[in-house]
Amino acid sequence: MQQTAPAKPASETAPAASATPLPVARFRLAHVAVPFLLFALFAILPAFAQFGAEGYILSLVMRVMIFAIAAMSLDLILGYGAMVSFGHAAFIGIGAYGAGILMQHAVDDFFIQLAAALGGSAVFALVTGALSLRTKGVYFIMITLAFGQMAFFFFVSLAAYGGDDGMTLRTTPQIFGQDWLAHRHFLYYLIFACMLGVYFLLRAIVRSRFGRVLRGAKENPVRMAAIGFNPYRFQLAAYVIAGTICGLSGFLLAHQTEFIAPAFMTWQRSGELIVMVVLGGMGTLHGAIIGAAAFLILEEMLSRITQDWKLIFGPVLVLVALFARGGIMGFLRRWGLK
Repeated sequence: MQQTAPAKPASETAPAASATPLPVARFRLAHVAVPFLLFALFAILPAFAQFGAEGYILSLVMRVMIFAIAAMSLDLILGYGAMVSFGHAAFIGIGAYGAGILMQHAVDDFFIQLAAALGGSAVFALVTGALSLRTKGVYFIMITLAFGQMAFFFFVSLAAYGGDDGMTLRTTPQIFGQDWLAHRHFLYYLIFACMLGVYFLLRAIVRSRFGRVLRGAKENPVRMAAIGFNPYRFQLAAYVIAGTICGLSGFLLAHQTEFIAPAFMTWQRSGELIVMVVLGGMGTLHGAIIGAAAFLILEEMLSRITQDWKLIFGPVLVLVALFARGGIMGFLRRWGLK
């Protein structure tokens, strides 16, 4: 009589691929939970700010959200496209002046100012990007720096709009004939909605076919060209999208501070945007938000200790680079995988 082998437990016969490894599950959870917690915190913060220095807290957090928009736009081309731009802050200035110049000429409609800010940023990105992307590596960095400095000195030369001293926006734009931006909480949630919209827009872009081609061009542009994709066209499109979104941050910054100046677009500001992206973690989007928050809050805290706060911040950034590879998000990812 033929003997039959004893049946194996169900846990041994089940396919190994059917169960999701715990580290992967933790990673996926962190990838969803971190953005959710971030946005939930920004959404409820005004309710708690009223128990402290409300004006100061809201002003700081609005500034964080505005620069988070700029940092996410840079993360699109830096983290996903490996395009290191040292002139990205030029788009902040163009967006800000798009609002300020029109307001100086009594054009106070919010949507007209927004269209001018985004349109001007897009055109500048298209022209400069078409030329810059014909170079690679350090040459790309230098040409974007040159274009950024050209924009800076152009606005410095506009004496009618304050020149190097900048100018104050004495009124707020009208939305459907109403002066809603004069209300601090409305402006706060407008900036929050813009940040949320930009995050989901960029997230959809990087997960689309366009985003996959952009990442492929980052890894191996020759192979992407060999299979029928033109990396230059995709990189230029990403550069224009990033510049337009950064122009939105400049537009919002102008109305949040009620002041514009060429200082918005210095090469040092571009360097700070790169630091925000690297500090938070390149190629994550929500890492750019965390990096912007960490940078601006550290700046606020350290500047109270000394005006030479960068002497303290520099070693902190070095420690992050040495012991938190991948920025704050990289550190959280490794912590979650343990």
